[in-house]
Amino acid sequence: MSPFRHLSWLFLILIFIECAPEKIMEAQLMSPGINLTKTDIANTIDALIEKLGAENSRRIERGVKQAAGYWFAEDGSPADFKKFCIANYINDPRQLHQTFLRFENAFESIFGSFAEINRAMKWHLEVDSGPILPVDYLLGEFSPAAHAIEDLFSNKTAFVALLNFPVRTLDERLKSGMMWTREQWAQDRLTKTFAARVPGKIEQKIGQAFLAADNYIAGYNIHMDNVLTEAGESPFPAGLKLITHWGLRDELKAAYADSNGFLRQQLIAEIMEHIIDQTIPANVIDNSGVQWKPGSNTVFSDSVEVTFAAENNIRYQHLLNIFQAIRASDVYFPDGSTMIQRRFDDEREIPEEKIRSLFQQLLTSSEFKETGAVIAKRLGRDLKPFDIWYSGFRSQGHYSEAELDAIIGEKYPNVAALQADLVSILKKLGFSKQTAQFLANHVQVDPSRGAGHANEGGRRGDSAHLRTRIPEGGMTYKGYNIAVHEFGHNVEQVFSLEKMDYYLLRGVPNTAFTEAFAFLFQGRDLKLLGLDDSASKIHGDGVLGQLWATGEIAAVALVDMDVWHWLYEHPEASAAELKAAVIDIAKSVWNEYFAPIIGKTDSPLLAIYSHMIAYGLYLPDYPLGHIIDFQIESYLENKNLAREMERMCRIGNITPDQWMEEAIGTPISIFPLLTAARARLDAK
Repeated sequence: MSPFRHLSWLFLILIFIECAPEKIMEAQLMSPGINLTKTDIANTIDALIEKLGAENSRRIERGVKQAAGYWFAEDGSPADFKKFCIANYINDPRQLHQTFLRFENAFESIFGSFAEINRAMKWHLEVDSGPILPVDYLLGEFSPAAHAIEDLFSNKTAFVALLNFPVRTLDERLKSGMMWTREQWAQDRLTKTFAARVPGKIEQKIGQAFLAADNYIAGYNIHMDNVLTEAGESPFPAGLKLITHWGLRDELKAAYADSNGFLRQQLIAEIMEHIIDQTIPANVIDNSGVQWKPGSNTVFSDSVEVTFAAENNIRYQHLLNIFQAIRASDVYFPDGSTMIQRRFDDEREIPEEKIRSLFQQLLTSSEFKETGAVIAKRLGRDLKPFDIWYSGFRSQGHYSEAELDAIIGEKYPNVAALQADLVSILKKLGFSKQTAQFLANHVQVDPSRGAGHANEGGRRGDSAHLRTRIPEGGMTYKGYNIAVHEFGHNVEQVFSLEKMDYYLLRGVPNTAFTEAFAFLFQGRDLKLLGLDDSASKIHGDGVLGQLWATGEIAAVALVDMDVWHWLYEHPEASAAELKAAVIDIAKSVWNEYFAPIIGKTDSPLLAIYSHMIAYGLYLPDYPLGHIIDFQIESYLENKNLAREMERMCRIGNITPDQWMEEAIGTPISIFPLLTAARARLDAK
């Protein structure tokens, strides 16, 4: 539930270089503005070797080539480059260590301040603080970090880092990382900051495209009490307003606990399809003044049918705007890599092929198919496409939505009540009073305009922010479930910043890992309320629930991945063409993995997720997070969650499999989940 909003846009740009030094140089010399020839570089290397000795030649060569790959004409002549390298190459280990610490301190101040400023500029767009004013959109578009990397290159600070600290390859990290010291890992993460020299104007446009899409999604609400059956009846409670896709999906999931929920599920599925194909009437979006019959797609005002204009591809135009803004930055990365390559190889440090294979193994497994048959038997009917969100394996299936809303609304009538209860929540999870108070002191609860998210602190002493919806009358179960998820993010964020030995190692290996901790909390939401929580993720039918949920989001992730490949293959596409492609891709993935189980072909429902529109190839982190979550949950059995979570979060931002080895003793794998599911299915 916490996409890129809990990471500043800057850190999406600051990613790693994954090619050998020679290839880095050759690729970067082709980038815009490079002003050095191979001869210029060789002359600089020779001059440094002559000064410092041949025994330093390997490190000198690597550093000079790394710095040369980013030296633009505006930085000076070849002679200026040579002079700079001779003056700034550091050969004394003690001075090198002190220089690294200077970067540590400076970066915490720079990027920590930017995170706070960015939060303040977007405050009224993200937090329900009253009506949004026109100026709020302009303030939200202001990106304080947009020119930071550009400025650090312009004043030569970046070149000091590139000249003196190694830019490691992924192969080097995987082969040698286990032998590195913590400081070597932090130095590795230092040079990733300068992986690309993207002009500030381009970064600003990228930020604006993401912000516009985020605002579009945050305001995309459907007033469900005005949604009617063809007979003119409203099966939804008064005042129910749901954001797409989160609120719609969660309402659909909650309806499994209601014997009369099938009708509501059908209506929600119809709404989703109208959103996907953009036939949804524009005047029903966030508008309580009209009634809508999704079945016939007719709109009424005071019982009189009115004409309407469909939304008409606005949804896909936002995705297209993001793609075009990002594509303009590609040329500034080594060898002109695509965002797809950077998101998998560089940011996640897991190749796309490996992640795709994990998802496909799960979706084609006999365990996944047999779980579908179990669901059909439980429901006593043929499966429908919306049954990809079946939630009956979870304990809340024993409670109606109204029962849960009443319990939670009384407990959390407002933001202050949730804020005051954070310590109690943490103590129930096993945290000591002292640690619980420490964590709660670093988390601020805010009322969210969107579905909810976690906004991390940027430097030690800053607070993480938990955003969730708390309407008048108190929090609902949907808001509570999201809040517990986001709180899991927050606890990880606080531990992996405040308790980290090196600032440059703050965080976890990639977004999937913070999602895993969020799922860890979210799965205990009923237990925190003192309600029956007999369904376990790792035992009984809870295992099947985990498998089904992971498969659903894995299929959604495959759609997201294939859409981005289509975008790069069709860079001049229109929004209408993109819409057609997204729907075709969603149907294709559906037909391959779900049609054999559910029995219906060509469902487009996998394309409903808002992340695909506003968060830039984020969705693969969710199924990967579920897989990691199951492995961590299995490891935590009969262990203290609080103590183990703190230990794991303090491992920091190293490669994923090494993190997993240090955390639980095994690499990332789908087989623990499949093995547990097989055991449960065989026992039935």
